[in-house]
Amino acid sequence: RYWRQKGACYFLITSRMRLVVKRSFGPSAKHTSVAFLKTHKTASSTVQNILFRFAERNNLTVALPITTCDHQFCYPRPFSAHFVHPHTTPPDIITNHLRFSRAELRRLMPNNTFYITILREPGAMFESLFTYFNQYCLSFKRVPNGSLETFLDHPWSYYRPEEKDSMYARNTLTFDLGGDKDWPFSEAAAYAKRFAVEMERVFSLVMIAEYFDESLVLLRRLLSWDLDDVLYVSLNMRTPDSKSSLSSENAAKIRAWNAIDSVLYDYFNASLWRQLRELGLSCVEREVQLLRQSRDRLVRRCFGGHLPPLRSAAQITNKELRPWQPSAKVAIVGYDLPVNITQKGHRLCLGAPKERYGFPNDQCERIVKLLSFYSPFLAAKCP
Repeated sequence: RYWRQKGACYFLITSRMRLVVKRSFGPSAKHTSVAFLKTHKTASSTVQNILFRFAERNNLTVALPITTCDHQFCYPRPFSAHFVHPHTTPPDIITNHLRFSRAELRRLMPNNTFYITILREPGAMFESLFTYFNQYCLSFKRVPNGSLETFLDHPWSYYRPEEKDSMYARNTLTFDLGGDKDWPFSEAAAYAKRFAVEMERVFSLVMIAEYFDESLVLLRRLLSWDLDDVLYVSLNMRTPDSKSSLSSENAAKIRAWNAIDSVLYDYFNASLWRQLRELGLSCVEREVQLLRQSRDRLVRRCFGGHLPPLRSAAQITNKELRPWQPSAKVAIVGYDLPVNITQKGHRLCLGAPKERYGFPNDQCERIVKLLSFYSPFLAAKCP
């Protein structure tokens, strides 16, 4: 079967194991050099999981942090190539949290690297940040009763720009991208527009969390990947009772407080939809449906023939799949694999274990824990 869109003919190939969409004029080689700027509370862990699994299947090198950086590249310090563990250089892919530095990443990554990131609507993102980092960020921690509404009424009563973890309390996307989160308010709009144009020159694709599947269509085409390369299961989700519903008034206050982030989001959301329209919205919708159907088949195969129920960390028997819990006030849920899953199914759903990291054993154990923490569908073990 095939369809035609703006002069390009597409056809669908299905088999028992794969579902692939290709251009009729011939497939391109898959692109393997990717720098993904993992932003905070934007569905970035799900994108990271996709990249980890692609690297594992294609025997690629993923940059991982040195021991003193823990699981991030010494965030919130600006990224340096010195933060990368020498056993993971030269890398094909980099995807752990870092504060963006174009110059340092260009020192590290191949010249043909595609730079990608993801943004989220500022209101939903800030509510998530406030809940998630309530016990770590002092700007949030000092708010009476942990009230988001109280913070938004008088943010300068609680926010200290110079404090540790203050980047979670204002213009977090801007900070992650290497910008100035505290640019003077009177000039913030002009600065944000300049910064957005600058970032557009750097990033080949800026995904939007609210249109995640549509963003994956663009990602897949940019990298010449197959549809099954971008299948996913959502990660790091909160239970409904851990979320706060935002009034329109509070949503407006969040956008005003995070004015630079708001301009960035609106700019790249519009950019995303221009790209989707250029591709053809009917074509995009077809591919989104194919993605979702293929994902559901994979999920059913991994979880015993039916969609899996979300479980609390305590209910998940496989320790590799237990999501990290930021505090007792926030419940992050995940999935568990059936106890009777076959070895073949285990490989399909978790990734085949590989003994090829070459670290001294204590460092290897740390890396494996990082992979398990970030990527429930990727397992590894030390010699």
